[in-house]
Amino acid sequence: QPPMVGYLVLVPADQRPPFLPAAVPGGPGAADGADGDPLVRIDPVQRTVSVDGRELDLTYLEFELLAHLVANPNRVHTRDQLVTTVWGYGHVGDGRTVDVHIARLRRKLGERHRRAIQTVRRVGYKYTPPTGD
Repeated sequence: QPPMVGYLVLVPADQRPPFLPAAVPGGPGAADGADGDPLVRIDPVQRTVSVDGRELDLTYLEFELLAHLVANPNRVHTRDQLVTTVWGYGHVGDGRTVDVHIARLRRKLGERHRRAIQTVRRVGYKYTPPTGD
């Protein structure tokens, strides 16, 4: 088996490569429902999030946190990992900061989708795409 090679593509912040749509069913930027249609759509260029067609009013960090979780579905992230990834290495804070932002995101996602961000007790959080029911 030949070695795998990855490429880093740099594009201006206000553009995205033509081969990388904002949301691809089953890929980063979209969480699919049972019928295959994205229920949570993240547009990294416009920095918008919509849930079932309703645009959410998110802060910068809420957007970054949700985008990171949706891009890595079903993966458990510790609070420390989230602080490092979303807030950055220089952030002075603790896991409670993550808890507060998760609570705000859940409220904004609404009753139907708030359960998509699941708490893994004594570890952290994971995003499980809604089933569309």
